Amino acid sequence: MLIDFNLAPEDLTGKINQLWSLSGDKIKSMASQFQGVSGSPVVTVKGTYEPRSWTDWTQGFQYGSELLQFDATGDSYFLDLAIQHIKANMATHVSHFGVHDHGFNNLSTYGNLLRLLGEGKIPHDAWAKEYCILALKMSASVQAQRWTSIPEGGFIYSFNGPHSLFVDTIRTIRILVAGHLLEHYSSGENDAKISLLKRAYQHALATAKYSVYYGEGRDTYDLWGRTAHEAIFNVNDGNFRSPSTQQGYSGFSTWTRGLSWAMLGFAEQLEFLDTLSDVPELEDLGGKDYLETTFLKAAKATCDFYLENSALDGIPYWDTGAPGLVHLSDWRKKNSDPFNDWEPIDSSAAAMGAQALLRLGNYLKIKKAADADKYWAAGLTLTNHLFDNPYLSTRSDHQGLILHSIYHRPNGWDHIPDGSKIPSGEACMWGDYHARELALYVQRIIEGKSYYTFFKNISL
Repeated sequence: MLIDFNLAPEDLTGKINQLWSLSGDKIKSMASQFQGVSGSPVVTVKGTYEPRSWTDWTQGFQYGSELLQFDATGDSYFLDLAIQHIKANMATHVSHFGVHDHGFNNLSTYGNLLRLLGEGKIPHDAWAKEYCILALKMSASVQAQRWTSIPEGGFIYSFNGPHSLFVDTIRTIRILVAGHLLEHYSSGENDAKISLLKRAYQHALATAKYSVYYGEGRDTYDLWGRTAHEAIFNVNDGNFRSPSTQQGYSGFSTWTRGLSWAMLGFAEQLEFLDTLSDVPELEDLGGKDYLETTFLKAAKATCDFYLENSALDGIPYWDTGAPGLVHLSDWRKKNSDPFNDWEPIDSSAAAMGAQALLRLGNYLKIKKAADADKYWAAGLTLTNHLFDNPYLSTRSDHQGLILHSIYHRPNGWDHIPDGSKIPSGEACMWGDYHARELALYVQRIIEGKSYYTFFKNISL
C-alpha cells in the first residue's frame, strides 16, 4: 500500500458529506423495501438488498446504520426509524443462543442508543436508558455461555460448534466488555458467577495465539500478521488441531475480511484496556501489562500484514492466497481492480481495516510511539480511496453504499454481473455499516468532538 503522509482528516470533509447524503436515501429505500418482510438484508443483487433468514446476523447493522445516520446528520427521521425497528425486531437477537454475533447485532443498536442518550443527542429518558442497559446485560450473558474450555482458558465458539474458534469473534467480545461496564455477570451451574471481562479476554488471548501468526515458525505458512479464519480444537481435551476456514480460500491463506476483524477487534480492545486500572479479573490472565503487550503485538502484526498484502490503494482482494491472483501480475504494486477477470475485491474488509489503522495509530500517538504516524496516515489514505470512485455508490437506484464487497466466494453466494467472470458491483450490510462508522469516526475527529468508541457512555 502506498501511504499518503500529507493527508489530513479535514481533507476528507467533502467525501464524508457526500457519503452521508447518499447514505440517507439508501437507508430510506431499504427501510421501505423491508417493511413487513422476514429476514435481514445481507448483500445486494443488481443493486437491491435481498433478505436471508439464516442467523439474521446483519439486522443490527441495518438498524445501527439508521442510528449512525442520525448521529452524523441530526435528522430525527432516522432516529425514529431505528427505535421503531429495534423495538419490533431486536429482542430475538438479545436472547439468541445459537450465534457468536451478539457484539455485532446488539452493540450496533442498543449500544449506540445508550451512547446517544449519554451524549445528550437523545432527550433524557430513564426508561429508554434502562431498556438499553437490560438488553446489553442479557446479550452479554447469553454470549458468555457459548463457551469451550481449553487448557489455558477458553473461547466463544462459532456457529460451527464447540470445536470452532472464528477470528471474527474478536470484535463481538465487545458485548462482554459492555456487560462488565454495566456491572453484570453471567450465571452458570450452581450459581457460579462468570466474569464477563475475564471471559472476553480469555477469548482474546486464544484468538491472539491461535488465529494470528507472527512469523515464529508455527507452520510452513507462518508470516507476520497472517490470520486463519477458523481454529479447530479437539473438544475432548481442548487441544488445538489445525487452522481452517469457512469463507476464505484455505486455512493456510488469509481471508482478508477475517484479517480486518482481527485488526479492528484488537485495536479497540487496546483503547479500552487503556482506560482500566486495578481490575482484579485481569490478574488471573497475566495482568494488564501482559494483555496490552499481547493485544498490541496482534494489532500491529495484522495491520502490517494488511499494508503489505493489499493493492497499492489499500483495497484488498478477498483472500491473499486466492489462486487467480497469479494472473494479476504485481497486484500489490497496482491500484485495486474490481473489474478484473480473476479474483474479486472485498471492500468491506477495507471499511473495517481503515478504522483499525486509525484506531491503532491514535492509540500509538497517545503512547508516543515512533510508528504511530504510519498507521494513522494509512488509515486516512485508505478512507480517502474507499469513499471515492469506484467504491462509493453514487447511483440513486443502488441501495448499497460501498461497492465491490464479497460475502462467500467459495459458496458462490455473490452476484456475478452479465459479461463478467467474477462478482463485482454489489454491496453488503456489514460493509455499509462499517463505512458509516468509519465516516462518523473521522467526522468527529474533524469537528473536534468526543472520540468515538464502542464503550463510550456504556454505564449505569
